[in-house]
Formats: sequence, structure tokens, C-alpha cells
Amino acid sequence: MPVGVPHRRSRLPARGRAGGMTLLEMLLVIALIAAIGLVTASAFSRGLPGLQLRTAGKELANQLRFTRAHAIARGQPQRFVIVPAQHRWRAANGREGTLPQALQIHFEGAGQLQDARGEGVIEFHPDGGSSGGRIELQRGAAGWRIDVGWLTGQVESGPKAMP
Repeated sequence: MPVGVPHRRSRLPARGRAGGMTLLEMLLVIALIAAIGLVTASAFSRGLPGLQLRTAGKELANQLRFTRAHAIARGQPQRFVIVPAQHRWRAANGREGTLPQALQIHFEGAGQLQDARGEGVIEFHPDGGSSGGRIELQRGAAGWRIDVGWLTGQVESGPKAMP
């Protein structure tokens, strides 16, 4: 054999055994993939309602903060209005939105600011203060709470501890 040329061996399978996977091995791999898919799908579907709750809570908190900032910047009182029965809200500068129908909405605030029955109003003042209020969102056993301080107008938002 010449120097520098590697020796080649025949790579034939051992006698009586074909190369590749057996049917049993293939079925086992398919079963494992299916099991992983089911676990992933169930984990995702359980997390979807919680994601919807967090997203809605954070959106409301952001719109409340926007309304407060708008009142300070404009030097005029601004109102945030929520209509729990209709799952709707209105913020400063013509912003409007809806909340998922699956959520339960509860509002606590100054009743004398309401323009119509069944709506909640939080008014922000040019100095940053507000009329204060609380919005609670709930879906099943999970809850989200948004508090607006009446003196500072500060908006705090987070998961609600359920009893």
C-alpha cells in the first residue's frame, strides 16, 4: 500500500443485521414527540387566561398613567372613564379601548364624578393628584388590581392576592 493513502475498509453491516432504525424504535420516537407536544399545549392553554388578565391590567394601568401625564402636560384636568358592564374604557386625548369579555371588572371611586350610571371615573389634576380609585379585574381564581392614589395620582398595578 502506498504511503499517505489511508486504507479503506468495507463498511458493510454486520451479518444478519440491517442498518437504520427498527419499527419499534421509530414508534417510540413518535410517541415521545406526541407526549412532549401534549404537555406543551396544555401548559400553554393554562397560561393563556393569565396572560390575557396581565395584558389587560397592564394596558389599563398604562392608560391611567398616560391620562395623568396628559393632565400635567396640558395643565388641565383629564378623565379616565371605565364602563365595567360594557368592558370599555376612555382615556385622555380620545384614546379608547375594550377589555376581554371573559374578565370580570369592578370599579371603586368617587361617585360624584360619574356622568352616567354604571361608569367609573378617575380624574387627574394638573398638579399630578387625582380623585383616586381602584379597578379590579378577575378571571377565575386569578385577579389583577390597579390602585390610583388620590393625593399623588400614582398608579400601582399588579396581581391581586385571592383569599
